[in-house]
Amino acid sequence: MFERFSKSAKTAVVIAQEDARELRSPNIEVEHVLLGLLSQGEPELKALLAEAGVTHDGVMTTLAQRGRGEPLGEQDAEALRSIGIDLDAVRETLEANFGEDALDRAVPQERRGRFGLGRGWSGGHIPFTRDAKKVLELSLREALARKEKCIESGHVLLGILRAPNQTTVGLFGGSGPIHDLRPKVHALLDRAA
Repeated sequence: MFERFSKSAKTAVVIAQEDARELRSPNIEVEHVLLGLLSQGEPELKALLAEAGVTHDGVMTTLAQRGRGEPLGEQDAEALRSIGIDLDAVRETLEANFGEDALDRAVPQERRGRFGLGRGWSGGHIPFTRDAKKVLELSLREALARKEKCIESGHVLLGILRAPNQTTVGLFGGSGPIHDLRPKVHALLDRAA
């Protein structure tokens, strides 16, 4: 299927992996595919997304902030408190001993393979989640439904809009803006054809 992708759509998928790696994600999620489109999509597509309030910098900032959030949920914190571990006290102690940004600077060591080659998530292949794979399959279906042979960036965006995950729904501002964006993407693809 990948051979049917246009150059910009292929590049967007490759950039999705790089953005996932930069955000320290173990998987390529739907939001990383969106980031790839925002980085490598056609200028008209990026302008359409910017009109909708979705930009590469904005999405990257939102995802980076989300990634710096509480690694453990409130239930986990409560369970630890019940056995005498206070996460806030642990954080304060770390910051007092190692500086305010100690937790932000903490980078996991890359695992080393038998022959000294890195095998951690920081390099190499990052797998697509089921939802991200579904979006790519839907982009093919969108192109076929339009009787087009090549999968363009607009088709990938239609796939995202057709099956957004919870994060991308939030990035677009809810299901209403997603619903409003679909006909605009179809119109953009019509003009390009």
